[in-house]
Amino acid sequence: MIIYLDGNYVDEADAKVSVFDHGLLYGDGVFEGIRIYGGNIFRLDEHLERLEYSAKALMLKLPWSRAEIAAATCETCRKNKLADGYIRLVVTRGVGDLGLSPWLCPKPSIFIIASKIALYLAEHYTAGLSIVTVATRRINSAALPPAVKSLNYLNNILAKIEARQAGALEAIMLNDQGYVAECTGDNIFIVHKGALITPAASQGALKGITRSSIIDIAKELGIPLQEADLTRYEIWNADECFLTGTAAEVIPVVKLDGREIGAAKPGPVTHRVLEAFRRRVLVEGTRI
Repeated sequence: MIIYLDGNYVDEADAKVSVFDHGLLYGDGVFEGIRIYGGNIFRLDEHLERLEYSAKALMLKLPWSRAEIAAATCETCRKNKLADGYIRLVVTRGVGDLGLSPWLCPKPSIFIIASKIALYLAEHYTAGLSIVTVATRRINSAALPPAVKSLNYLNNILAKIEARQAGALEAIMLNDQGYVAECTGDNIFIVHKGALITPAASQGALKGITRSSIIDIAKELGIPLQEADLTRYEIWNADECFLTGTAAEVIPVVKLDGREIGAAKPGPVTHRVLEAFRRRVLVEGTRI
């Protein structure tokens, strides 16, 4: 595998960062997970915009233009002969001393990995997931804005560990007020009386690129959609439920906390949304 690292394309065995990089020492940096379908990098510009916004929030100045990062992303895919797969784009604060001070890191580092990914088995898309609610709460947005996609994912990792201990592949995280924020790695939607409902980003949800695409699809299909406060009760009593994310794409959920959702199988609205999403990924983005 060929990795893009700080302006060079190197073999994966030679793709190394310093032990003094603050991305490693403190999780100080930002990243994007991006999908490529049939040689089309899905919503690359939106991903790069979010990367820039996350970096700005951390006062991490990117010395590369969006066009330069886009070109490097496309070239990394070409060098790996990757037409379908997953791209991980990472920017770290760079090398510094053992203190927290980011201003002592003079130069950020960037690397791009283009490879395969399979988050869930095919059967989970046809039969649906059974998920749980975990005790680990989503970090308050006053402490760390959920819109910042940083390298520090410990909050999500702790929730993921709880999900595994409960025998589930994914879990819902509540915010400190008890409202549904998101899952450990995905946004969540429910269908209730023909309308799509999803938590607002202000409740602790990442402004997911796939989430944004689903909102556009809802408008295209004429499905009413609203952002609203959700509790577990609303999900238990939903007609349908599905999760969205770059790696997960659109995956149905048929059970939460042991309670069946709707008919306990992927529903018609979920199918319509998924079909529309699969059409979009081949044409909406950047050709390599």
